Amino acid sequence: MRPGAFFSAFVALMAALMAPARAETITLTYANFPPAVTFPSVQMERWAKEVEKRTHGAVKVKTFPGGTLVGAKNMLEGVTSGIADIGNFAMSYQPGRFPVSEAVDLYHGFTSARVASQVLLDLVQKHQPKEFEKVKILALFTCPPTNLMTRTPVQSLKDLSGMELRVAGTSAEVLKLLGGVPVAMPQSDTPEAIQKGVVKGIVSSLEILQDFKFAAYTPNATLVNLPVVSFAVVMNKAKWNSLSAEVQKVMDDLVAEQSVWTGEYVDQHVEEALAWATKEHGLRQFTLPAEEQKEIGARLAPLADAYVQRVSAQGLDGQQILSDVRALKAKHEKGSREKGK
Repeated sequence: MRPGAFFSAFVALMAALMAPARAETITLTYANFPPAVTFPSVQMERWAKEVEKRTHGAVKVKTFPGGTLVGAKNMLEGVTSGIADIGNFAMSYQPGRFPVSEAVDLYHGFTSARVASQVLLDLVQKHQPKEFEKVKILALFTCPPTNLMTRTPVQSLKDLSGMELRVAGTSAEVLKLLGGVPVAMPQSDTPEAIQKGVVKGIVSSLEILQDFKFAAYTPNATLVNLPVVSFAVVMNKAKWNSLSAEVQKVMDDLVAEQSVWTGEYVDQHVEEALAWATKEHGLRQFTLPAEEQKEIGARLAPLADAYVQRVSAQGLDGQQILSDVRALKAKHEKGSREKGK
């Protein structure tokens, strides 16, 4: 080897030995319970891509939709125990465990997931509730308002009286107070139950008309803006503490952005689902008379009263929490109107 070439090779070798070692790529596991097609899983994939992009590939996220890693009711334990690094769950699946955030799931007449998601985020950030003390919050959002999807039209509360509808979580008490008959069953069993007449429809947010093809079984939608369902995305505390400050900042910066993005995404998806269902299955949309829409609020008021009593017995100021939800709703609705959303 020529002396010049030897010297160049020696310099290159020494530079390589003295260079700082490249940090290993961090791979995080993210468990989710709904199928991949649904909006909670769509937001999961978006978050995973954003984290990878903003950390320049230093963090990769392996996603597990459809309960393939952890089931819906065991999600929080799955995260705190380290089975999954990150998990998404619905608070209403574990009644009483999330006393502050569950206030958002009461009837407030939300008309969009965007506003409800902002309210949920602001409420939790204000109160810093103990219900999340064992995990790191990465996003908070809600589904769109739940509505009625039925085989026969519901154009008044009288039409709803005695009607058996599939419900989940807190929607059961809501439907009872409105005169309907709640029936609990897995969503996957509902199409067959509707076809057999076991139930006459479902109470849920309207994107399922397209996502699960419910428009084929329930060609009538009554828009009544019933309660939303709240979701949280959380990370194992030890895993969070193991991340660098730079990576933590990326995730912290995404909390509000991801929460609002999810609300906006699913609101738009509802509009797409309604248009698709109308075109493909002749969906008919109905609203209740104005006086009956007001009556819904009166009929559901006992749920708020019961909430205040229940959480106040736990040492929380239930009335203040409810007041905060209502004030935040008014604030974000005003902001949405000013932005034209």
